[in-house]
Amino acid sequence: MNLNMQQFKADFFKALAHPLRIKILELLAEGEKSVNELQSLAGSEGSAVSQQLTILRGKNIVTGTKDGNRVIYSLRDPMIVELLSVAKQIFNNHLVDTISMLDQMKE
Repeated sequence: MNLNMQQFKADFFKALAHPLRIKILELLAEGEKSVNELQSLAGSEGSAVSQQLTILRGKNIVTGTKDGNRVIYSLRDPMIVELLSVAKQIFNNHLVDTISMLDQMKE
């Protein structure tokens, strides 16, 4: 595989490697939102949300569009929704395996 592609993937996954950034992406998967909406829905301070949005914008994962004096954010690529879904399925698979292993240990 091309080294540039591997670096792109590594940088992309680094940009996703924060719980608040994942929460923001999950919220944006439901539709575009302003910083204030994201702050309220995520239950986080505005500065923290803005900081994470800056990282996501820097990696072209989200886009921001000016609407008067506020910025409306959205996912740059709708495939992010699918990626989050696949990650959840992988997590669930690991959870099922762990539960199965614990059940076997009880026996």
